[in-house]
Parts: sequence; structure tokens; C-alpha cells
Amino acid sequence: MVHNSHQAIRELFDKNVVPSYGRFELVLSHGAGSQVYDVAGRRYLDLGSGIAVSCLGHAHPAITDALVEQSKKLIHVSNLYFTEPQGRLAAELVQRLGDGKVFFCNSGAEANEGLYKLVRKFGHDEGRFEILTATHSFHGRTLAGIAATGQDKVKKGFEPAVSGFRHIPFNDLEAARRALSPSTAAILIEGVQGEGGVTPATPEYLLGLRALCDEKNLLLLMDGVQCGHYRTGRFQSFQKILEGVPGGEQFLPDGLSMAKSLGGGFPIGAFWVRTPYADLLGAGTHGTTYGGTPLACAVALKILEVIDREKLADRALTLGAWLKSEIERLARTYPAVVKSARGMGFLLGIELADDIPAFAAIDKPPAIQFVNRLHAAGVLTIPAGTHIVRLLPPLNLQPQEAGEGISAIEAVVKSLA
Repeated sequence: MVHNSHQAIRELFDKNVVPSYGRFELVLSHGAGSQVYDVAGRRYLDLGSGIAVSCLGHAHPAITDALVEQSKKLIHVSNLYFTEPQGRLAAELVQRLGDGKVFFCNSGAEANEGLYKLVRKFGHDEGRFEILTATHSFHGRTLAGIAATGQDKVKKGFEPAVSGFRHIPFNDLEAARRALSPSTAAILIEGVQGEGGVTPATPEYLLGLRALCDEKNLLLLMDGVQCGHYRTGRFQSFQKILEGVPGGEQFLPDGLSMAKSLGGGFPIGAFWVRTPYADLLGAGTHGTTYGGTPLACAVALKILEVIDREKLADRALTLGAWLKSEIERLARTYPAVVKSARGMGFLLGIELADDIPAFAAIDKPPAIQFVNRLHAAGVLTIPAGTHIVRLLPPLNLQPQEAGEGISAIEAVVKSLA
């Protein structure tokens, strides 16, 4: 019966779902906390969180309660009217960032689209529209999003590209300066490149970009969709990267996109715009049907409440540091399999060695093969590129679960060695 259930669901997908995803051979049924189960009842430790989305894990009672309570009051009325949850959530986000205002949407790609329009509005009267983005970056799957993304693989088959984007090397301040043109209006980067291999920006790069943008009257924008919402141990990754760095306490981008963990699994996105640019997108210049519904905002507010009450930012910081130290230990012990550890907090990467003999016979990237072996060991992780495996656990991951994950990862690494 289990086999039939698995097969029946697969057949539903094959017949009815656009095949735009390379899915793993798992059919998931339900979850609780950091655990998720397939239709056969097999348990997996989820260290992927739906690609950094389920920040409180699965079936968290606080999220369920918020959904039920708000759905009894008001689910949707559109942005033609004011609602308290949206105003309260905006205030919470502004308080965690700085003076400015927030626009709500439904996803990270939409949030970044709003930033692109902000740039066009900002530079319009001077004929400036160009945005410099980084190689290996990822900014979504819309046409403008793939034009902004610094990875050729997402662009193939969708030419011609949306104009107005050029790519520069990440963490190279002089390359940014050299790339400026009379059309340049903004620079957009991730604080930690997630899809591109779990590569953090350096403090010097962030501070240097801020100074360069101030000097040249450019907007400095940050994509915090994956690396934000306490995943690095602070609300946004730049706050962690610049912590204790001279001048870092004054740093702010001019705009920042959010999504993923913001709703803990319920779709919601947002972008924050710093004063004095917060009113550039006036009435009629941007909009969304579903963005900022009372239901979505009530969930996002509850998630912030739980993160604050349970001090989950500190957990991501300390438990994440332990996880990274364990990956570094694996790299020292099994250098033929693990090359290095990357990232910070609960945004970590296992960099695999270049030539692992056990992977040679199968025509799949090493990261995919490693993730599949972890599935067999009962652990979910997320590949990034060909040689990086991401750990993106829920913020409320328990220490014993972290230990369980490392034990499973070590067993797989040892078998490969």
C-alpha cells in the first residue's frame, strides 16, 4: 500500500504538474518540529527547512494558532484599506532595521522586483537605471530576477535578457568601482550568497560599497531573502558580518528584500526602503493583490514573537558555530571527501572535495549524490551548485538534533572515504 501511495502521487505529478523541478525521490506526508515523514512513515531530520523557509520547523503550534485566530477575523481585504496586522508587522521590521518603510508582497522574487522598480524611479530623471549585481548571485526566477542573477544556468532559453543589469565579482570593491557607468543607479548584493555557494560578504566589502554608493549617489541594495531573518544569528546578515567592526554600527543599505523565513512557510515577502527614499514609490507606482494580508502578517508577527521569546537568534549563533566546527573537524579528518566549512549561524555549507572516487560512476553533480546519500541516512539537506551542500535548519533546532545530524553526515563521509 505504501508503494502504491508513493507511485500514485508520482503519477499525479507526472500527469498534471509542470516538470520544471528536478525533484528528489521522496514523497513527504507530515512533520513536527525538525522532523518530517514520508508516506511510508519514515522519519527524516530536516536540516533544509524548505530552503531556509520553515524557521520554526513543521506544524509549530504558535503558527497554527495565529492562522486559526486571524482566519476567524479577517483573511483578506486588499490594500485598498488599512489593517492592524500589516501596520504592526511593518513597525516590527523597521524597528529591527532602521528608519524607513516597508512594502509587502508574496515572495522573494517579488520583493526584489520592487527594489528594481525603486531603482528605476530613483534614477529616472537623470536617465540612470542600471543595477550592478554579483557573479554567483541569485535573485529569483522572474525575467528581471534571472537577469539580475549572476549564474548563466538560470538564463538559458529565456533570452533576450531584461536590460539594465551587469555582473561584477563578489567581494571585489575595486571591480565595482571600475564597472560604474553613467547609467549606473544601484548595486545589489546578498550578505551571504546562498545558492551561489554559501559565501559571506567581507566587512571591508560592505563598508566599501556603502562609501562608494554615497560618493557616486547610488542606491546600495541587499537581498536578504535567504540569509536574513536571524539565520546568521542576527536579524540580517550584514548586522552579523559587521558586528564589532569599527564603523559597522552605522551601516545601513538603502533597500533590503525579505521573504522565506519571514512567514515560516506561509507565503509572504517584503522590502524595506531607508529614509529618505521610502516615499519614492508613491500611490499607483507599485501594487499587489495579496501582499500584506492580515493572515500573512499575523503569522509573521507570531514568528517574530517566538524568535524573541525563545532567544532563537542566540541559538542559531551558538549551535551554528558548533555545527561549523564539526564540519571543519570532518574536513581535517576526511580531506578526500570534505574540503571546507562555509557560512555562519544556520546558513552553512559543506564544500566537497573535487574528485571523490565513489561519485565518478554516476553522471550527477557530487552535491546531488551526497544529498541523496544523506536521504538514505535520514537527513534532508539542500545542494548549492555542484560541490556545496547547505545546512539550513530551523532556528529552534535542538542540540541533540544537531548532534544526530552531524553523526549521520559523518557516517556518509566516512563511507565515501
